[in-house]
Amino acid sequence: MAGIKKIPQRQCVGCNEMKNKKDLIRILKTQDNEVIIDTTGKKNGRGAYICPDPMCLKKAVKNKGLERSFKTAIDKSVYDNLEKEMNNLGQ
Repeated sequence: MAGIKKIPQRQCVGCNEMKNKKDLIRILKTQDNEVIIDTTGKKNGRGAYICPDPMCLKKAVKNKGLERSFKTAIDKSVYDNLEKEMNNLGQ
């Protein structure tokens, strides 16, 4: 009897919806307190997930989703880099 493979679910920090891990973008806080986008999904560090949707990014900025996930202040340049990356992924 083959078991059904469980698909990992993660919560978006913008819209707070549970979605498939593969459908989300992983944002990573490294040990050096640097916040980057983890395209591989395998780097070491604290991860947070967000939908590849500019509206979710706006919601995450408004409700401070990343600040809550990482328990630290997030610089505006990080959000700008995320927005650029999302635009690149969307094309």
